[in-house]
Amino acid sequence: MTRERPSIVLAHWPGLGFFDESALERFDELGTLLDPEPLAAWDDPRADELLAEAEVVVGHWGCPLVDEAMLDRAPNLGLFAYAAGTVKLTVSDAIWDRGIRVTSGANANAEPVAEFTLAAILFANKGVLWRRIGTDPIEESADELMGRGWGNYDRTIGIVGASLIGRRVIELLQAFPHLHVALYDPFVSPEEADELGVTKMELTDLCAASDVLSIHAPALATTHQMISAEQLDALRDGATVINTARGWVLDHDALVPHLSTGRLRAILDVTEPEPLPDDSVLRTLPNVFLTPHLAGTQGSELGRMADYAAEEVRRWSAGEPGLNEVHREHLDRLA
Repeated sequence: MTRERPSIVLAHWPGLGFFDESALERFDELGTLLDPEPLAAWDDPRADELLAEAEVVVGHWGCPLVDEAMLDRAPNLGLFAYAAGTVKLTVSDAIWDRGIRVTSGANANAEPVAEFTLAAILFANKGVLWRRIGTDPIEESADELMGRGWGNYDRTIGIVGASLIGRRVIELLQAFPHLHVALYDPFVSPEEADELGVTKMELTDLCAASDVLSIHAPALATTHQMISAEQLDALRDGATVINTARGWVLDHDALVPHLSTGRLRAILDVTEPEPLPDDSVLRTLPNVFLTPHLAGTQGSELGRMADYAAEEVRRWSAGEPGLNEVHREHLDRLA
């Protein structure tokens, strides 16, 4: 079934430039953009009129909950295209009960996180983040530089979680055949692991084999502090822990002693809590590289999210399958 020029409503935090002028023009070419200003709450004075006409709602960060009460006011809604990452906290079961298509821009958001992770892996193995001129307390001779195990040849990268981001990291690492990639994911079969080009391992065994451990598991009840003392104890001396997933999955209290002695290093884009308290020891250790949850989409990368959302609108209007449709049964495994 094709639909000509569906009525489109935006829903997200206002004033942050999620969709630039070219994105707004694209939406208006694909359909009728009822208002270039987004709804940030369903009690907005414009909401009743806009929702009554809306066939498509394009959401982004700050989109209010799409629940039964909202859907009652949007009788013509056929597509909820969420331009950002996980849609888990933005929709309720009612949206699937009514047969409305739900799509997510998680693929678009996975790309910058995977790129960040790849850079972190390569920099970690070279020791770039720990040996900056003017910050390393030890003057290293050439012999010391050659003998401390730095480098990106014949190293093992352990991936925890074959999520969208985890899989994209694995793909990017294929450009480096001299790096060995291992995977822990209980939902991936040995056959699928072979197709991905990775060695499937149990979690603690993966840690013991890894020079870099990169975490890509979702924040679920079953993944709370899944990287705990047992796994951290198993890591090789000098290994680096990279977390661009959720602080929830890493036991920071168990990690700190390994960092304080210098046995391990860490690159943490996410923490628990987030942000860290001002007096957190993680803020002071020279072998910890902290970033403020910036691995995901920002700046120019917002354009990729807008492109994904526009393509979802085009596909829905043309009666084609979505790029990244989200089904009810997916929710339990989403980040």
